[in-house]
Amino acid sequence: MIVWLNGAFGAGKTTAARELVELLPGSVLFDPELVGAGLRMILPRKRLDEVTDYQDLPAWRRLVVDTAAALHSEVGGTLVTPMTLLRQEYRDEIFGGLAARRIPVRHVLLDVEETILRERIARREEEHGDGGAVRAWCLEHLPAYRRALHWLRTDAHTVDTTFLTPRQTAERVAEAVRAGDGACDIVQTPEPTGETVAAGVLLFDEEDRVLLVDPTYKPGWEFPGGVVEPGEPPARAGVREVAEELGLRLDTAPRLLVVDWEAPRPPGHGGLRFLFDGGLLTASAAHGMLLPGAELRGWRFVTEEEAAGLLPPVRMDRLRWALRARERGTTLNLEAGVPVGT
Repeated sequence: MIVWLNGAFGAGKTTAARELVELLPGSVLFDPELVGAGLRMILPRKRLDEVTDYQDLPAWRRLVVDTAAALHSEVGGTLVTPMTLLRQEYRDEIFGGLAARRIPVRHVLLDVEETILRERIARREEEHGDGGAVRAWCLEHLPAYRRALHWLRTDAHTVDTTFLTPRQTAERVAEAVRAGDGACDIVQTPEPTGETVAAGVLLFDEEDRVLLVDPTYKPGWEFPGGVVEPGEPPARAGVREVAEELGLRLDTAPRLLVVDWEAPRPPGHGGLRFLFDGGLLTASAAHGMLLPGAELRGWRFVTEEEAAGLLPPVRMDRLRWALRARERGTTLNLEAGVPVGT
């Protein structure tokens, strides 16, 4: 198990984590900041200059999962992980990767009243004598923390540490962990070991907007759908996934819009991706959808322009050509998001 201590920069997560290790028998401290420090030593300066935070490096997010999994396999027990995560898509990527490795996560938010937080940040500057760099960093990220609170308080078990010592904070967290609080109920989707075949279904509302869903286990939005099981026809897989994910049963077989060969990009293996036209989804049917909380947290109908701000580029390219195929009443064959043979 991993106990992930989240909170604002300067909230005292690492200090509380050290105390927590003493309270949870067999636990080990795992600080992902060390992964970031290692990347700073390894990556070319040009690449580091392209980001303002090492969390924005895909390699950091991947290595946090891989390192946690390796450490968990090596020592067993509980990993206590103090690390600020303010972007929900990064939370999804990291926690989803851990779930894929069958490592459960307890997400705990250490929340501090802002006046007290600012006092702690100032005191930390005095103790460490870093010339104000840490203080500036912490204060600079306070607005991002405030913006993230709406999802953090929903996703994590919150411990108000405003008037608690680090030891008292650790005791509260230990009590919460023993009570099962903060458990992240994420679908455990094993990482593929080779190329996969996946089927997605596009559903449209009366304004011809397309339905997207927000998965809990990976970054970015997605189309309803999933991996085709061995021996299963892709169209039938799409129908099955719509029923499992949304509680909707399609009356007719969906029409194929595009088939796209997705190139392997390590660590991904690529494979074939089908997109089908599921037709009109009425407003009453949409409001009756039942999302599996362990897999999807939300849905919305979007225009093509709005979809560009939600979908990763590879999925957006696929959607654009699927919409063109729908307009033309045809089917398109894509390779890496580009039509071929037309």
